[in-house]
Amino acid sequence: MAQSFLGDLLSWLNDKYDGEIMSFKMNSMVVMTLLASSVQAGILPADQASNAWFVDAQEAIATKQTQATSEKAKNVILFVGDGMGISTLTAARILDGQNNGMDGEENALSFEAFPFSALVKTYNVDAQTPDSAGTMTAMMSGLKTDVGVIGVDEDIERGDCTTVSGNEVVTALELAEVKGLSTGIISTARITHATPAATYAHAADRNWEDDGDMSTTAKDAGCKDIADQLINFEPYLEARYNVDVDGIEVVMGGGRRSFLPKDAAFNSADAVSAVEGDRTDGRNLTEEWQAKYSNGTYVIDQAGFDAIDADNTNKLFGLFNESHMQYEADRDNDVAGEPSLSEMTETAINILDNNEKGFFLMVESGRIDHAHHAGNAFNALNDAIELSKAVQAAVDSTNPEETLILVTADHGHVFTIAGYPKRGNPILGKVVSVGATEPATASDGMPYTTLGYTNGLGFRDLGDETDADASYSAAADNGRYDLTAIDTTSPGFHQEAVIPLGSETHSGEDIALHAKGPSAQMAQGVVEQNMIFHIINNALALVKE
Repeated sequence: MAQSFLGDLLSWLNDKYDGEIMSFKMNSMVVMTLLASSVQAGILPADQASNAWFVDAQEAIATKQTQATSEKAKNVILFVGDGMGISTLTAARILDGQNNGMDGEENALSFEAFPFSALVKTYNVDAQTPDSAGTMTAMMSGLKTDVGVIGVDEDIERGDCTTVSGNEVVTALELAEVKGLSTGIISTARITHATPAATYAHAADRNWEDDGDMSTTAKDAGCKDIADQLINFEPYLEARYNVDVDGIEVVMGGGRRSFLPKDAAFNSADAVSAVEGDRTDGRNLTEEWQAKYSNGTYVIDQAGFDAIDADNTNKLFGLFNESHMQYEADRDNDVAGEPSLSEMTETAINILDNNEKGFFLMVESGRIDHAHHAGNAFNALNDAIELSKAVQAAVDSTNPEETLILVTADHGHVFTIAGYPKRGNPILGKVVSVGATEPATASDGMPYTTLGYTNGLGFRDLGDETDADASYSAAADNGRYDLTAIDTTSPGFHQEAVIPLGSETHSGEDIALHAKGPSAQMAQGVVEQNMIFHIINNALALVKE
């Protein structure tokens, strides 16, 4: 009776004050939940009602009901864990917990506490199992496209420059620029690689990172390489749409080679190759950027990064490696030092939030994908954990009432968590069954690991090697090995694979989307990947009605 009366009262008050006291609606839902819980409490056994699992979940539900926000945001930050499928999230969560003295399974990555989530379908228009070019173009443009193309629709023919014109899509980053927002791009991969490139470039082939990667036919047809498109983002966008923009404020990642001439005279101080640059046109695009933005800051190492004055930096261009940046576990081995993903994220936000209109920032943890391709779970999981730290840095550095934070992946990998290991068993270790103290054995009499790959390079025991790419020095192997005396938790252990391939492949299953802030409530259910653009658009009103 009391519940009915209170429900009627709250309904009347909501009708009376709708649109005036938003918080009242949220608080009323919490009251109703708690009241319903109290009414039913007499039915539940005391041990059930007081159980920590039960109480924690009840409190989580009440918290979620207070986290609905307005639809409009001042800022949007999109985090992309390249290759961060569901199994990667689970294993990274466990490893992170175990690294901090927990069993691991009960742990949560920073963004797993976000109030809204969805499953995302990743297929490309022409492919059941996608690549990063097609998937990121979907997230940035609001439509799906083919494998291997950047910032263009499905009417493109990959590798044919003449099909680009008229098929370019407008990206969320470009629309943010037109709206007057500050913009930023961060990646631990080459900044010309597929995922970051899809925020700013339009190309018939993702591999056209510099002019040396393009055919003479493509260049003669007038197509521009991806590095050139980044450096000249501002004039190209202005010419294409007859608008006035001020250019991307923050760019940080790897891939210096695509911006430098193929001449040792242009090598950077920390070059590891005899000739660092790949450009065949003789252009030094880093110098062109500095000439274009004379008040900008160009950095190539940790010392340069540490010297950045965020409050007084107008433009920042950081290229910290000639190719991809290091794996998080391997950063200490970099010649001149590299900032972490979380450090780059925090610095970018501190620069971008100088704009009172707001900002759009894309942050990619690109090397999760590369570690999986190399068949090395250790590096894939540690880079996923670093992404979690970067997300937390973003949460700590922004106002939750005005900033939408999205965390997702572009695709997954054929990465499995299998066997029947007991609770708390080292996720990188061998399977030890419930009640046992020694590793379980397979039908061949040998122990096996919890983590594995369906295909790829297969078994490697490289000890303390923190560079996952060292696995490519030997041919693929699909054999089983006696792991009894092998430390499978070491950085250099590469899991066995069933099907031998020169590189492990992507998978086609759904990936996760986690959301917090204005418009976050739209991240629910099972959605197409291009929906992510529309969530961003709803939050920032990038496309005027």
